[in-house]
Amino acid sequence: MTEPPIGGPTQGGPYEPNAGAGQAQPGTASGPDAVRMDKDRERAEPELHDQEEPFEGPLHMLSQAAWQVVLLTGIASLILGILVLLWPGATLLAVGVLFGLYLLVSGVFQLVAAFGTHKKTSLRVLAFLSGTLSILLGLLCFRGPMQSILLLALWIGIGWLIRGVTQTMAAISDKRMPARGWQIFLGIVTFIAGIVLIDSPFQSVAVLTLVGGWWLIIVGIVEIITSIRIKGRTKDIPQTV
Repeated sequence: MTEPPIGGPTQGGPYEPNAGAGQAQPGTASGPDAVRMDKDRERAEPELHDQEEPFEGPLHMLSQAAWQVVLLTGIASLILGILVLLWPGATLLAVGVLFGLYLLVSGVFQLVAAFGTHKKTSLRVLAFLSGTLSILLGLLCFRGPMQSILLLALWIGIGWLIRGVTQTMAAISDKRMPARGWQIFLGIVTFIAGIVLIDSPFQSVAVLTLVGGWWLIIVGIVEIITSIRIKGRTKDIPQTV
């Protein structure tokens, strides 16, 4: 029998722990590929941290703007009502001037309609007469504060008078009108208010000014309270919706 050569391969030899230490394990990258993957991971991590937060949703923005607009309107109404009560004479003068400007502008538009818009002769004549009368009344308002206040009171009084008669007759003739009794009552009250305003225009306009001032104050307080409630409810609205 011959013995195997010394130093040759043997089976069942002892385990060498350092065997294959320099070889790549399956499923892992080594060499240039591993370096490239590490660089890609380093570039991706800052991008994840630098992501912008979602924009504020339109519903939340609308709710924020809503309570701010209501608050500003309430404050403006409150200030205007206080000014009306403190200086009713100046308020009447300003209203008279605005009424005169309204008559002038409406008269000019009616004259333009008389010469360019209306095709029938009857409509042109009516528009011309109405526009001329509006311009004359508007110029009369600028002659003095008393004339403008008087015209304003007569204008409102005549309008209430016509409205009261029309509303009362319509409610009496139509038995199926909803809230018919209240419509008749409101028409009669409007008719009487028109007569009172025409009979004593200066005192009536002064009373209307005081009523308007208190009404503006009440409306301003209510709108300020409403804006505070709206602001409290905006917390329940998601910012991203």
